[in-house]
Amino acid sequence: MSIVELYTDQKKELRLYITNAREIVETARNLHHSLPLATAALGRLLIGTGLMYCMEKSERVKLTVQIKGDGPLGGLLATVEAGDLKGYTINPDTETLIKENGKLDISGGIGHGRLSVVKDFGLKEPYSSQMNLVSGEIAEDFTAYFAESEQTPSAVALGVLVDVDGSVRQAGGFIVQLMPFASEETISQLEKNIATLPTVTQLLEQGMSTAEMADLILQGLSAEKMEEKMIRYHCNCEKERFIRAVRGLQKEELADILAENKPITVECHFCDKKYEISIDELKNNG
Repeated sequence: MSIVELYTDQKKELRLYITNAREIVETARNLHHSLPLATAALGRLLIGTGLMYCMEKSERVKLTVQIKGDGPLGGLLATVEAGDLKGYTINPDTETLIKENGKLDISGGIGHGRLSVVKDFGLKEPYSSQMNLVSGEIAEDFTAYFAESEQTPSAVALGVLVDVDGSVRQAGGFIVQLMPFASEETISQLEKNIATLPTVTQLLEQGMSTAEMADLILQGLSAEKMEEKMIRYHCNCEKERFIRAVRGLQKEELADILAENKPITVECHFCDKKYEISIDELKNNG
């Protein structure tokens, strides 16, 4: 479980959402048995999606963010509803790619592609938006999404530090957005602060709390905490859903399964849990 905290400045000209999400990313790694590149990439997407969810006024929204790329990771997806966050990477066992600076090459793992955001408020049609990836570094792609699709100037930082044993050592992130009426003084100070800010994982490695990080990001602007929300990695899959999904296959496919008269095994993308479905269960749930 992680806490997302909302801060503002003394003049209420900006909003800062920030979280330490190590537990969420480590839970995802354990469930998917992912290698470092996939751990870091999915971790960034989970953090960004969780922060974006907490920015919504309605708690009824179901938010899904998907990245489709031509790199070896094959794409990523994260979705959150009622504070329950989950996601997966198509190829969690992708071999590690390293940049010249020694850091994990997330953009190389994702490649060229598109980012899509779907917000479902339970109305007739969900809101959806798509755009080309800017860099594949994920944080920069979120920044571009806010600028292009929501016309909101934003700064997004997402970080995952993977330890030598493959576990998640640090993970966290923030999104800071300016209000339309923000003064040039506030904008200038924020830009100055962001330009000299260490990475999120560096700050966490120093032992900083999210409150201390917020003070640093909003230095000179008097950070004020407004509220906090809880998010957690949780998959609500159940066998009955998979039975209905199998029965929803095309008639020819379903007929082939029934003709073999053998149990089938299905696996959840979000938690890797396997379910064995018998022929009787398929017939009795018609």
